[in-house]
Parts: sequence; structure tokens; C-alpha cells
Amino acid sequence: MNKVTIQDVAKVANVSITTVSRVINKTPSVTAKNRLRVEEAIRKLKFKPNISAQRLAGGKTNTIGLVIPFYPGLFHSFYAIEIIRAIGAVCERMRMDLLLHLSTRNAVLNFNAVDGIVFADIIDNVAQVDEAIKQGIPSVVINRNFEQSQVNCVYIDNKAGAYEAVNYLIGLNHKIIAHISGDLNTQAASERLAGYKKALVDKGILASDKYIFKADYSRNSSRKAVEAIIKTDKRPTAIFVASDDMAMEAISALAEKRINVPQDISVIGFDDDPIGLFGQIRLTTVHQPLNEMCEKALETLLYLIAGKPVSLKNAALKPQLVIRDSVTAFRPKS
Repeated sequence: MNKVTIQDVAKVANVSITTVSRVINKTPSVTAKNRLRVEEAIRKLKFKPNISAQRLAGGKTNTIGLVIPFYPGLFHSFYAIEIIRAIGAVCERMRMDLLLHLSTRNAVLNFNAVDGIVFADIIDNVAQVDEAIKQGIPSVVINRNFEQSQVNCVYIDNKAGAYEAVNYLIGLNHKIIAHISGDLNTQAASERLAGYKKALVDKGILASDKYIFKADYSRNSSRKAVEAIIKTDKRPTAIFVASDDMAMEAISALAEKRINVPQDISVIGFDDDPIGLFGQIRLTTVHQPLNEMCEKALETLLYLIAGKPVSLKNAALKPQLVIRDSVTAFRPKS
């Protein structure tokens, strides 16, 4: 059976295709007589309008784009999965579709397919943000303070979270604190490193490069960092790790070397990934409000899409220290 088209409806109703389109899209300019004829033809032919065509005819796609820079292990990342889940939940509640784009530097985005875009972090895809702004596409950046561009940003204050974590360790008498960083190409990792350094300096402790171990958020890089840490002349009594995933791997690597956490070395992570509750030991960590970040970003984006005035907003959300079992006070051995 051939699919019923808008042309078939117009023929049966004895009206123009434009009139049928106006009835489908509830345009008020159609006369009552023609509206009844079209509605009767639709019922008779059991015509089902093309939703996508309706949206495009109205100038809206009812779709939000979510652009995430691609990296290996993306779908093992607590951060990435939480962002997709949280943005998706808001779209579902608003009865909107979500278009996920895993982006690389030279990727071309189809701006016609969406009403607005959430950029989840900016690594090497600055050109995509600039092009979206140039084309007048409502856009919001999350997880990065993107001061170089006139775009609304909602992000986590990673520096403050790292500062609080390291300051907590110092308050427990830890003076030699190592740091396993994330990928320093990301703003989150570089700011967590900056917060680590500032906490040490503010307490008069040298922030030595010998205790900074550059990783890339992968478990393998964390394991390599631990191998280097235990070989240092003066072994750290605590480690601040830039993600929970790496922190849990660090604990496993230390256990294999018969180094107990927290008795021998305290470990603190960053994310508040539920994985931290189910490992060898419950992980002390920094909770970042990802849900709140996504909610605020979507709220701002929907205002922009609706054409409502939104002042340029760089909203920084404060993380919170979550104290569990992987940290204890340092007590020098007599």
C-alpha cells in the first residue's frame, strides 16, 4: 500500500497543499469550512503527518545538540555518562529530542538539525563554538569557563574543590602530598592542579614538581604514576588524585605493593563517582554538582532558544568535600 501524502489529503479535501499544511500546524488563518474538510480527509485517509516536516515548517526542530569532545574511554567516564544522562533527563522532561555528537577537532556540525547546542567542555574544538555563535545558534558551554568567547558558561569551580581537598589533608598533618593529574589539556585538570598548588603554598609548603605526576584520566596512567610515587626519596603520606577512577586504580596499585590505604598513604579523589563506595575502601572525594550544572545550562539554553533576554553568565558551581575512609591523620612513626 502506498503511503498517504499531504498531496492526497489536499486532493480529497479539494483544497491547496498550503491549506492542509496550515491545518496540520494549527495556523489560525484557515477558514472553519476548509479546516473541517481537511480534518475529514485526514480521518478518511488515516493520514499521519510527518513530525520532522512539521517542526521544520515551524522553524524549530525541537532538538537539543550535545557536543562532547571524543577521547578514548569516553563511555567508561563517569563524567561523560553523567552529562549525557542529566542532559537527556531534562530533554525528556521538556519533551525535546537529544542529538549527541562526539566531536573531533575538524568535525563539521549540522547546525540545521538543532535549536540550540550544549558544548560539554572545549578542548580542541573552539572553532565549533565560534561557528555556532557566528550563525546565531543558541549555545551554552558547560564544564569550562570560556572567557575568550561571548557564550554563556556553567562550570564547576575545580580549583576550589582541589584546594579544599588538599587543605583537608594538610589539616590532618600531611606535609608531603603528591598529585596525580588528569589530562592537562582540559581546563578541569589544570585547575585541579592549580588548586593543589595553592593549598600547599598558602600553608607554607613547597609545591615541588617532583610530587606532581602527570596522567590522562586513564587507569593505566594512574598505575604508572603510583609506581613512580613509591620510588621517590621521601615517600608522600597522601595523594590527591584528579579523578575517582584513577584514585581507585591507585589504591589497587598500592595494595599490590602491600602499601595500605589509609594507614600508610591516604588517598583522595575527585568526582564522587559511585564506584568509590564499592572498592576495597570507601573513597574520600570531592563531589561535583553535575546535575545542577546541566540543569542550569539547559535552563539558560531554553531561554536563548525562546528569544528571551539572558545576560552573559559565567556561573561557577562549588564542589563539596565528601569524607569517607581513604584518608586518615598522619602520625609519624616513632
